[in-house]
Amino acid sequence: MISTLLVANRGEIACRIFRTCGELGIRTVAVHSDADENALPARVADTAVRLPGATPAETYLRGDLIVKAAVAAGADAVHPGYGFLSENPDFARAVLDAGLVWIGPSPEAIEAMASKTRAKELMGIEPLREVTAANLPVLVKAAAGGGGRGMRIVRALEELDGALESARAEAASAFGDGEVFVEPYVERGRHVEVQVLADTHGTVWTLGTRDCSLQRRHQKVIEEAPAPGLNPELTAELYEMATRAARAVDYVGAGTVEFLVADGRAHFLEMNTRLQVEHPVTEAVFGLDLVAEQIRIAEGHALATDPPSARGHAIEARLYAEDPSRDWAPQTGTLHHLAVPDGVRLDTGYTDGDDIGVHYDPMLAKTVAHAPTRAEALRRLSGALERARIHGPVTNRELLVRSLRHPEFTAARMDTGFYDRHLADLTEPAPDPYAPLAAALADAHGRSRFGGWRNLSSQPQSKRYLMAGEEHEARYRHTRDGLAADGVRVVHADARLVVLEVDGVRRKFDVVRHGERVYVNATALTALPRFPDPTEHHAPGSLLAPMPGTVVRIADGLAEGATVRAGDPLIWLEAMKMQHRITAPASGTLTDLHVAPGQQVEVGALLAVVQDT
Repeated sequence: MISTLLVANRGEIACRIFRTCGELGIRTVAVHSDADENALPARVADTAVRLPGATPAETYLRGDLIVKAAVAAGADAVHPGYGFLSENPDFARAVLDAGLVWIGPSPEAIEAMASKTRAKELMGIEPLREVTAANLPVLVKAAAGGGGRGMRIVRALEELDGALESARAEAASAFGDGEVFVEPYVERGRHVEVQVLADTHGTVWTLGTRDCSLQRRHQKVIEEAPAPGLNPELTAELYEMATRAARAVDYVGAGTVEFLVADGRAHFLEMNTRLQVEHPVTEAVFGLDLVAEQIRIAEGHALATDPPSARGHAIEARLYAEDPSRDWAPQTGTLHHLAVPDGVRLDTGYTDGDDIGVHYDPMLAKTVAHAPTRAEALRRLSGALERARIHGPVTNRELLVRSLRHPEFTAARMDTGFYDRHLADLTEPAPDPYAPLAAALADAHGRSRFGGWRNLSSQPQSKRYLMAGEEHEARYRHTRDGLAADGVRVVHADARLVVLEVDGVRRKFDVVRHGERVYVNATALTALPRFPDPTEHHAPGSLLAPMPGTVVRIADGLAEGATVRAGDPLIWLEAMKMQHRITAPASGTLTDLHVAPGQQVEVGALLAVVQDT
């Protein structure tokens, strides 16, 4: 029996595994980087061990340090979570060689399936050995790992070399393995997967299907179980292929077999030899705790002959600290408050007051709704996200709500190109027009021009806010009856709650302020000073960092005086395990270059200047 378990991971998956361990009476050990010293996993685990450094390469990708931490903390088992070293056979061997229990498949099974190239060969699929114009578009893909990292779509031959280079660099940074391969890219397919669970006694369960078609940068955003609209014949084929893949490598534990479904046909993609981010939807539908099942299997327990029956429908949405309207730019800062209404599951690795840094994935939380039908699950999850209170960095919350209510998604007609087609509409600003007034009234509560209420109405007051990228002015006045504003009736106003009556309908506004940032219900505003300070002006053609991160590459031969063309990639930034290209805004001459590889930059930092010719 396992008594103490170390989780070789961070964030929400570490906390999620700790939760199950607590229910099973198993003591827990966290490992943490210096950046995560005060993060939630290190706080909730029974024991925590430091991994010196901040980057993944220094910490969560150092299998040797993690094994030493497990031994030092007295752990007798290691759970890898997902990402990082979860599909690294050498790490699994090192854990076993140290006399510890490995919560996962054998190193040999990982070796066979974790490399997507070898997995395809095992399933009888020939790799694409030569790229020509005739087989475009193609997808460059990392052979190890997942989560959309190390993936690039190539639509023109001249893009191939650059895509290979950037994919290799991103894969090496995320997984410690820069191997990539090329496969045909299927347009408008659906990403469908099958959850498998296998024990050491020869039993393999197929626990339904999941649809994960809504993706950005090849990383899943919304997932659901079961995958809607699949006919019984196709479902049976998916189950048969998934079972065949698991049995081919004597698989043990939880794993996922992924497919691309197009024109009624299933194309094998890969087998992920680990727990998936989206496992909670399967847990909800089958009434299982997959982490508990993983632990029992590792202890030698046998599965029942048949899996439990499925019940209802579940949908998961990933809440990211990112701005979808700015090319999904990661966001950093303090998470002041995160709360969702009752009735949905929230898996997170953060609590109020935690900092969101630049080194790791920008996912803040996963929200999961389960209901008897898909329509009810959609309504429950979209409503919960709409009413959620998220105070801190910009997130994709509004995108999630609109996606869940989009007619293409509600009708289950989505595919992996959903955001390519609809992102502009889904990110069109639609702020609450009464939010600035509510913020101003809350700020003005208890104030008057002379320190007390006057007998006569005062002159109108105003306050300016930045909302959805635009400046808004809220005008109000103090009267002997309280605060008032044109066009509405102020029913109530204090520092935390404002009630307005608009055309006979009362609306409530919860108001919370953190410095100059004001949150009115789900709308974020920035209070602007009455007399703005002079702001720094940058020269035309200035390239500013769209996010905090590390400069990982400068274009070959780029130096001051170089001639560049509009759209040329000049600088590569790495933030939250993804690489972002900074391109020339116009054709011209590079007159200033302010950064070098390895340099850390903050958002808004001046990187370079291109003089338009």
